[in-house]
Amino acid sequence: MGSSSIWHWAIVLLLIGVPVFFAVRSASKRSQNLGDLAGFSGWLMLLAIGQVLSPFRTLAELFSSSEGYKQLIPLPNGPLAVCGEIVLLLVFAAFQVVVLFAMLRRSPRFKRLFLYQWIAIPVVFTLDTAWTSTVLGAPISQILAGDALAAVIASFAVTGIWVAYVYRSVRVRNTFGKAAGSAPIATVFE
Repeated sequence: MGSSSIWHWAIVLLLIGVPVFFAVRSASKRSQNLGDLAGFSGWLMLLAIGQVLSPFRTLAELFSSSEGYKQLIPLPNGPLAVCGEIVLLLVFAAFQVVVLFAMLRRSPRFKRLFLYQWIAIPVVFTLDTAWTSTVLGAPISQILAGDALAAVIASFAVTGIWVAYVYRSVRVRNTFGKAAGSAPIATVFE
């Protein structure tokens, strides 16, 4: 298992590292006419697709936990634990929709909201784990599923790469600048 886990991490690093390298390289490239770099295309289009899918991913996580919820309901304070997690995930999904609309409206606040969304990933996970542990009176090690922490770390890392892109990209700066905030939604997909 020792050598296979090294190869596993090498493949993960390759799958994440190569796109990151090209994203950073293309974000730092200087075009002849920097004003031409605006609108949803290139790497920003990939980010937009990911942002459109993010609330659905959160809701899918919520629905995939239904079996676990069924097991928690009979426990003392189980319904309270389940309701707390559902509310927390629904609030996070609603925030993702707010970030999506800020992106589609080309709001100058999009960059800051996207940063907050990134910070919310570990905050929501920590609050959910602490809430469930406290309400059920169970140790955190018993609450965490085997791959739950790894999935949150991976999501946080990938979103962190996109946050770096958002704050360094000329296209993002031109698309979400002060003047771009008044652009109509109909011209989003130029």
